[in-house]
Amino acid sequence: MKISYNWLKQFIDTTKTPQELSTILTDIGLEVESLEKVQTIPGGLEGLVIGYVKECAQHPNADRLRITKVDVGGAEELQVVCGAPNVAAGQKVVVATVGTTVYPLSGEPFKINKSKIRGEVSEGMICAEDEIGLGKSHEGILILQPDATVGTPAKDYFNIKDDYLFEIGLTPNRADAASHLGVARDLAAYLRIPVVMPDVSAFAIGNHNLTIPVVVENEQACPRYSAVTISGVTVKESPGWLKEKLNIIGVRPINNVVDVTNYVLHELGQPLHAFDADAINGHKVVVKNCTEGTPFTTLDGVERKLSSSDLMICDAEKPLCIAGVFGGIGSGINDNTKNVFLESAWFNAVSIRKTSKRHGLKTDASFRFERGTDPDITITALKRSALLIREVAGGEISSEISDFYPQKAEPFNVTVTYANINRLIGKEIPHNEVRDILTALHIKIAAETAEGLQLKVPPYKVDVTREVDIIEEILRIYGYNNIEIPQQVKASLIPSAKPDKELVQNKIADILTANGFYELLTNSLTKSAYYKGAPDTVQLLNPLSSDLDTMRQTLLYSGLEVIAYNQNRKSSDLKLYEFGKTYRKTDDWFAENNWLGIWLSGNAHTERWNVKSKPADFYHLKAVADEVIDRLNITGYTVEETGLPDLQYGLTYRKGEKILADFGSVNKQLLKTFDISQDVFYASFDWDLVLKLIRKNKTTFAEIPKYPSVRRDLSMLIHKDVRFNQLRLIAQRTERHLLKSVDVFDVYEGDKLPEGKKSYALSFILQDEEKTLTDKQIDAIMQKLILNLEKEAGAEIRKN
Repeated sequence: MKISYNWLKQFIDTTKTPQELSTILTDIGLEVESLEKVQTIPGGLEGLVIGYVKECAQHPNADRLRITKVDVGGAEELQVVCGAPNVAAGQKVVVATVGTTVYPLSGEPFKINKSKIRGEVSEGMICAEDEIGLGKSHEGILILQPDATVGTPAKDYFNIKDDYLFEIGLTPNRADAASHLGVARDLAAYLRIPVVMPDVSAFAIGNHNLTIPVVVENEQACPRYSAVTISGVTVKESPGWLKEKLNIIGVRPINNVVDVTNYVLHELGQPLHAFDADAINGHKVVVKNCTEGTPFTTLDGVERKLSSSDLMICDAEKPLCIAGVFGGIGSGINDNTKNVFLESAWFNAVSIRKTSKRHGLKTDASFRFERGTDPDITITALKRSALLIREVAGGEISSEISDFYPQKAEPFNVTVTYANINRLIGKEIPHNEVRDILTALHIKIAAETAEGLQLKVPPYKVDVTREVDIIEEILRIYGYNNIEIPQQVKASLIPSAKPDKELVQNKIADILTANGFYELLTNSLTKSAYYKGAPDTVQLLNPLSSDLDTMRQTLLYSGLEVIAYNQNRKSSDLKLYEFGKTYRKTDDWFAENNWLGIWLSGNAHTERWNVKSKPADFYHLKAVADEVIDRLNITGYTVEETGLPDLQYGLTYRKGEKILADFGSVNKQLLKTFDISQDVFYASFDWDLVLKLIRKNKTTFAEIPKYPSVRRDLSMLIHKDVRFNQLRLIAQRTERHLLKSVDVFDVYEGDKLPEGKKSYALSFILQDEEKTLTDKQIDAIMQKLILNLEKEAGAEIRKN
């Protein structure tokens, strides 16, 4: 939220600098994210001066150019070549001297240099108003009044003042501070000074009578609706002061009537809407809900289908505006508008929030209505707007204020005790200081006892409804920095369950990061289209958008979105991992599970002068997956082909009946869906199962063996369907104590072998930790291995 320093000072009389106010605002809970010096006009007219055209003659080499002599208050006159048709001797003009940067309304800023134009020297530029940001006209140069003083900086002549812009990170609970008035209230409470409200005492009804009755059918969604009419207005460009106010805070000026409603919104925090009164059919306004599916075209030209839950502002025939959210294309203010119907309402926050999300419309008005506005400021805002419209657009106020307000919003009754104030704040604050703070915050003290206070909180403080909320209000105005840090802090230590989930996760993250992987943090919300109506999908009742309407069931798709995003930006060599949650419906509730996802795509490593790049493949991913398993010290798992439908091939590591991990190559059709043009390899670890398995791990330590290990190799013919894991398990069952490892170091399949056979070469590492193995022991073990491999795997041992 952007707040102007100069605008704030219209509400409070303070000599505090912007930097000082920035510190105060942050201390009282309105964090200032940035403070920037700005000008009401880009560039602030720096380097521009008032000049006097002493001579004006035809350019000898160009029919449309003039050579002028201009006095800018310096020792010498400047020669300026000018192409404006209205330049003449005797004029007071705005001159951009050499070295000045000019900021035109359209196009990029440019610097004025001394140059030659068609052979004649030009030492500056005589400016049109659009060339320096003072207006839109480019018909000729800007001609000033004769009494303008030569040499005066244009900044001073046009009274261009510097301003400071606070960028405040407004938290959702601080709807009361979503305006200059709201911020000023907090500053005034801290500084113990009054707030000066805009004067609306001049509000008076003119001679013209234009009364438009209002009927509110849905009182729950619209507890208060106020309106007034202004007749005989002239819609045109806003005056400079109004445009400058809006430009400073980043609001684009539109026309004088609409600009006034935007001005009051940011000034008082009350959204308003102006209708063309002549476009209201039946001379009647009805606040109601329309039939489900009613078509309605909004100001952005988009036709939307209304929900029966959408609150609408209608005339006797049709809807005019989505209440509190967005106007309709047929009833807004335009250049031909003569009569205005002005609305100032208090809408139900929940109703507006649902409608805004349903249609994907976020406006300054809906932002405030969704969080809660002040029901007691609608009339003040209406009078303020009507007076400003009368000032900038002419016309007269032509009706009494229509105010539908059947049930007045009462203050929140809250009881607070001094004991709880001191206990929660951690410091004893004097009772008179507490009372002063509450009074400064416009919280009325209804009754007081020795123990505490009975308070009435104004309705605009929508988040202050409990005792703890009152204590928070007291603390932020008293000052967080005024609470001393105690010399002694007492806390009870609670032993954490083993294993430490964060510690285990960090260890694996360190391994993956060391291998060149980058960690992801993706959204748990995703598209329902990914799951094609699966019955166990968890869908949101009020989604933010159609792309974020479902809780994800797998990490895979989130990672593929990241890969597609990076690939489209020429970053195709990707190593990624994420620890995240997935969600499913169960028979009786919902399931939330933890997973580790790993993605590998592109080249395994970048190309260097001495190393060629090599595409990542399944075995690169398997090596990473095995390293994770080894680091977790998980053993006794089985390996089989993956059954995961999103993988076209791969492996599954299974521990008992449960799947520990799936990994492999992502299905080509799925990659095409994400517009990914290269192979992607994905591994998915059931992290809940991992934590459960390692809880049973016991760490044991042993001395490094003193006695040497022995390697023996076997070459064999086996059926091509036999897997290495089968051979490894046979070997481990044959010799449980002395066999330390089994590896395959050669595989061959070709036409020189019998049909359906392949050649395997295995290495076996044998070691006795208590003595040196003898040849007799080694030969006995190898004979057992040969016998069991022949018997159980059908191996034919090749003997040289």
